[in-house]
Amino acid sequence: MPNYVVETYLSREQTRERSAHEDRVRAAAAKLTREGTTVRFEFVIHVPEDETSFYVFHAPSAHHSALAAQDAGLVAIRVVEALTSKGTEQ
Repeated sequence: MPNYVVETYLSREQTRERSAHEDRVRAAAAKLTREGTTVRFEFVIHVPEDETSFYVFHAPSAHHSALAAQDAGLVAIRVVEALTSKGTEQ
């Protein structure tokens, strides 16, 4: 299954709510999975200087990733497929 990035706006004033947003996203992905569509929230990257957050999902489609974000109360600016890899220790 591919990964998708959901880009959202997060104002500087909202940064203290970041943890709550992540909890809601995690719960929304779990709900979709319980309902029969496997959606896994992988991680989020917050860029406070740009007032942007990037939520990464492992899901069958961009649509399902956007649904998880929407169910969590986030407004997606865009949703795109992404290639990810884990760094290696040196």
